[in-house]
Amino acid sequence: MTAEPVILVETRAGVRTLSLNRPDKLNAANDALLLTLTEELKAADADPAVRVVVITGSGRGFCAGQDLGDVSGRDMTFTEHLNHTYNPLIRTIRGLSKPVITAVNGVAAGAGASLALSGDIRLWARSASLIEVFSNIALVPDSGSTWFLPRLVGYHRAFELMALAERVGAEEGLRLGLCERVYPDESFRQDVQAYAERLAARPANALRLTKQALNAALTSTLDQALEKEAELQQLAGDHWEHAEGVAAFKARRAPEFVREG
Repeated sequence: MTAEPVILVETRAGVRTLSLNRPDKLNAANDALLLTLTEELKAADADPAVRVVVITGSGRGFCAGQDLGDVSGRDMTFTEHLNHTYNPLIRTIRGLSKPVITAVNGVAAGAGASLALSGDIRLWARSASLIEVFSNIALVPDSGSTWFLPRLVGYHRAFELMALAERVGAEEGLRLGLCERVYPDESFRQDVQAYAERLAARPANALRLTKQALNAALTSTLDQALEKEAELQQLAGDHWEHAEGVAAFKARRAPEFVREG
């Protein structure tokens, strides 16, 4: 019997969808899932036909965090495990040249919560929830949660969510800024695809540079951000997308930012 792939891959209209595929465990992560997801993200980044990447879950969960059974009794430290699996994955997502959408279709717990927060755009189903569950087993939030969450909700609310392991539902998640959109469960995958295709029609080079600028600004001074903007604006202005945008504006037509071949 052939084993089911841990990551399902689908490409449609410039959108590469990567689905975590351990639905019987609510997509709890093992090494195979994490390492395969990282490699598939790199492959999507290198594929010129891909303009947007979506990460979602199969079944009724997004990602329930680490599969504890997979690491139980293993001769590897916590630090070694994170540096082998989760940390390269999160760095790959944040460094990807293309927009990454995390489409949260159910529970996102522990490291799954970190993964849910790592996207450039976060879309949630009505039934989605996020829980920083680490303190329930006396561990520290990892996989980027201590970096992402306080930047979204502030130090104090982040500490409370982590210390008490409070579950955040979709409506509160939207209010807190943990996601950009909430869609009905029954149309979630179609709504995500439509949103991703809308993003895929935008100027890819300009979005790539925008992502670079925002990532740099998160850890820079205002003066450094201004210098980075000036540097990247020149690159954007020299690209054919800019000429097309200006020509379309003058002609009062919609710009065509997708070129075949």
